[in-house]
Amino acid sequence: MNRLPASFFVSVAYNCWAFRRQGALIDAATGDIREWLYESGKGISMNAESQAETAIASSDDGKPASGREIVLQTPISEEQIRSLRVGDVVVIRGEMHTGRDALHKYLMDHDAPIDLNGTVIYHCGPVMLKDDEGWHVKAAGPTTSIREEPYQGDILKKFGIRAVIGKGGMGPKTLQALQEHGAVYLNAIGGAAQYYAECIKKVNGVDFMEFGIPEAMWHLDVDGFAAIVTMDSHGNSLHADVSKNSAAKLEMF
Repeated sequence: MNRLPASFFVSVAYNCWAFRRQGALIDAATGDIREWLYESGKGISMNAESQAETAIASSDDGKPASGREIVLQTPISEEQIRSLRVGDVVVIRGEMHTGRDALHKYLMDHDAPIDLNGTVIYHCGPVMLKDDEGWHVKAAGPTTSIREEPYQGDILKKFGIRAVIGKGGMGPKTLQALQEHGAVYLNAIGGAAQYYAECIKKVNGVDFMEFGIPEAMWHLDVDGFAAIVTMDSHGNSLHADVSKNSAAKLEMF
């Protein structure tokens, strides 16, 4: 339960490698960086994550996304959520809670240990370190959200959760629940685990350690946690649009 899934068996990672391999020219005398390489994209091919981020930069009608950046302080109101649209960048401040497979399954038939109304659930199995001062988050990248599709809509309704963060998007059941109950899905960037860890200022507590560290429910105080609205409360889903457009292009071949 405490292992990192990526280190076991074989997997194909389709969206965790954008600009992972960069280069820099360094001044041998001073150690200063003289020039970054590959920043313009020259010399490297556009991989899946680069394509996904390009897609995220456009709205569902092919026009540039709104470019809006909205700061949300938890707990979040339904009115705030209803004002968001696909393409908006959301910056979260306040407390959020991690939740993966074991927690979602548990919450279907049990009460939550805390009040989740107006809160944010993050599909994340963080890498944690404990010392004399307590728990610290060392990495906190998003996990693939579609695994929670059987549970997410019901949990949104049951607990009044306003935002779900993960990667890869979710399906029609969750999209319908977002509309009915006033919530959004926020796409975090795979491969940015250290960036997100830096946004976590404090570990407020933890529940369900019996599930294992990655599956436990961590209560995290965050500031500057940025993600993109890719499924909104008005029935729009960038993930569904990309899937539809990709299928149409596939038919050409």
